[in-house]
Amino acid sequence: MNFMKNIILPGALISETPIKMENTYLDNGKTFSKVIGLYDPEKKQIIPLEGNWLPKVNDIVVGIVTSSKGSVYEVELFFFGRGLLIGGKFEDIKFKTGDVIEAKVKDIEDNKTVILWDARALRGGTLLSVKPTKVPRIVGRNNTMVEQIARITKSSIVVGTNGIIWLRGEFIGVATTAIKKIEREAHTEGLTDRIKNMLENEMLKFDKQV
Repeated sequence: MNFMKNIILPGALISETPIKMENTYLDNGKTFSKVIGLYDPEKKQIIPLEGNWLPKVNDIVVGIVTSSKGSVYEVELFFFGRGLLIGGKFEDIKFKTGDVIEAKVKDIEDNKTVILWDARALRGGTLLSVKPTKVPRIVGRNNTMVEQIARITKSSIVVGTNGIIWLRGEFIGVATTAIKKIEREAHTEGLTDRIKNMLENEMLKFDKQV
């Protein structure tokens, strides 16, 4: 997709007919964009380029356990508020304050709290913060972008829709550089190939040092 040609502004006409699509509104039977973003007409999807994370059920998040009482864990999610991980199937899993976890959104309780489930600890590694609106570009269509970064840099990467990314591996510095480049250039075309070339060139430097 030519992203430069698909950048839209708030109020841009998406369709002459009403379409049910996130980040849009209807006016006189027509569909308009609510946000500045990238429009994919094939998938009928708008990827916002600015704004905060708005949680949805089954979103994958990365957060830090900030407190625990029995089998109830409070999790810092940074770009939204807090998450709560509550008992049930987690009773045999013990987290402690400071643990980094990956979890799914089960429910949205209010404007500051989401209920989490299906959690696992992410041991070691480091955290990186990005704008949540840039996460879809960092992940790529069918996970192609993030899988490319992980494969070339021999890293383990978990991207949270809340804008927090966990990385572990020998070459996470190269992976981090690639991710931040994607964040800066999310609106440009040919990004996948540029990132691939950058990663291969950077990794070649390490090979020459061996």
